[in-house]
Amino acid sequence: MSATRVLLKYCGDLTKVTLVEQSIVYGTPVVDGIAYAPVAWTRRPSIPALNAPDLPEHERPAAMTQFDDAADAVVNSLRTRASKATGHACALLEVSASMASDPAWRKGVKKRIARGIPPVQATTEATEEFVTIFERQGGIMAQRTTDLRDVRDRVIAHLEGRPEPGVPKPDHPVVLFADDLSPADTAGLDPDMFLALVTELGGPTSHTSIIARQLGIPCIVAARHISNIAEDEYVLIDGRAGTIQVGVTAEEAKGQLEEDHKRRELIEQWEGPGRLADGTRIELLANVRDGESAQEAASVGAQGIGLLRTELCFLDSQSEPSIEAQRQVYEPAFAAFPTSKVVVRTLDAGSDKPVPYATLHEEANPALGVRGLRTSGHYPDLLPHQLDAIAAAAKIHGHDKTWVMAPMVSTLPEAEWFASLVRERGMIPGIMVEVPSTAILAQQFMELVDFVSIGTNDLTQYTMAADRLSPDLAEYSDPWQPAALALINQIAQAGKQTGTPVSVCGEAAADPLLAVVLIGMGVTSLSISPSALQAVGAQLSQFTLEQCQAAAVAVLGAWDQGDARYRVRKALDING
Repeated sequence: MSATRVLLKYCGDLTKVTLVEQSIVYGTPVVDGIAYAPVAWTRRPSIPALNAPDLPEHERPAAMTQFDDAADAVVNSLRTRASKATGHACALLEVSASMASDPAWRKGVKKRIARGIPPVQATTEATEEFVTIFERQGGIMAQRTTDLRDVRDRVIAHLEGRPEPGVPKPDHPVVLFADDLSPADTAGLDPDMFLALVTELGGPTSHTSIIARQLGIPCIVAARHISNIAEDEYVLIDGRAGTIQVGVTAEEAKGQLEEDHKRRELIEQWEGPGRLADGTRIELLANVRDGESAQEAASVGAQGIGLLRTELCFLDSQSEPSIEAQRQVYEPAFAAFPTSKVVVRTLDAGSDKPVPYATLHEEANPALGVRGLRTSGHYPDLLPHQLDAIAAAAKIHGHDKTWVMAPMVSTLPEAEWFASLVRERGMIPGIMVEVPSTAILAQQFMELVDFVSIGTNDLTQYTMAADRLSPDLAEYSDPWQPAALALINQIAQAGKQTGTPVSVCGEAAADPLLAVVLIGMGVTSLSISPSALQAVGAQLSQFTLEQCQAAAVAVLGAWDQGDARYRVRKALDING
């Protein structure tokens, strides 16, 4: 969506009044912030011709070696970059490296070379075969087609003797424009040189969005009409409103940049604990995946762990890890918060997190299939073993505040059964609210468990019937969608009525403005990636509980996600 207006610009001489065209392009806002700089485009390289003369038989063994050397070079390059990255960026670079070393993909390429297809064309053909498989599986597997094609382009560059493709290396600050960005592109960005990110594709929960939030770079995705904005043209980016403005002078941008500088200073000065302007305490917890990220969370003021993801040891193993192996992975996170709340999510396998020994194959729609708690029906020993490992990890530190929740709970009997298993081991049972059926019956579910945590990424996906990783459906995946907000409010109200703690641990909690709304609705704690915690804490510190509640009331009458943001800014008297 775009809008254009023509302004008269007075340059000091009445005889030299000129027409200046200003245009505004709208996208989906992801990371707050203002940036003003020239555009630097990055575009994927063109695909080589698919047809090429067959290789003579005697050249084929050397061609296979050439391919292996190229793929190994890409693996080494990605792993080197992963070693210098942290958090989500590090994990994604490791995933890309694993794709370049995947035996099945390499076998597919070399089979084609053995038939006489040159290495470049063989790499392209085999990649597209796997792309088709990934797209059929849906969810995060479909999104990984971007990563796989990025690996393809890097390998082909080595085969052709060219540098690997990637983002430009400017000698001055720029706003990076792209059709889409792979994790390998985004993970190594220098925030001092890349002041903002704008992509035509992607969604609020895409890897690009998550890494941009980790780096603190203003980010807008799903900006469909940026292709006509030229290289080196100055643009004003508003990551809160989701606007890209062309034709703005440096003088016109100055005021917004100064306001944004004050916002950033406030974030840097925030140390916690979480509280509102009137002194109301707010429990700000962290989403972590291991001991390292838990230590990072503790260093930036997190009051505990609101989501300990437990997939790490399962994804890194070809068979179910032992109870002791699991305990060793979980224990460092408990060590980082020995006297604080730690909320552990049991294995969320399936769909976007396939585990070889705990995921059904050939599901027609994995996002609506056997995932999360539902895997227990096919793999009944996984959950009891994992709960034993969690209890053992907690016991080492005498931890008496271990809360355990199950993902993808959809029915009351599931919640009752899970709660009994957790209580048998002396821990506090809860559930993730990600499925509309659970949100609708929230009060009845709360009679069975001791707490709930709202996974806004999946709840929005299922409410809007839109794959949250689809670049074509980004606007539906926006957590500001009125229907999703109405369900969150309903869950929070049920928590008030039953005295049940209600947390939000999805990406919505990392949106500083939306965090104000969530607290106003009655959410009792927010769990956020460590990189976003200070921004949320600083924003909350600016408003009283009464203001948060006014924002929550205002948002419930919204027409769409843009109107929802507008209503909240108006209720809070925020410019922009």
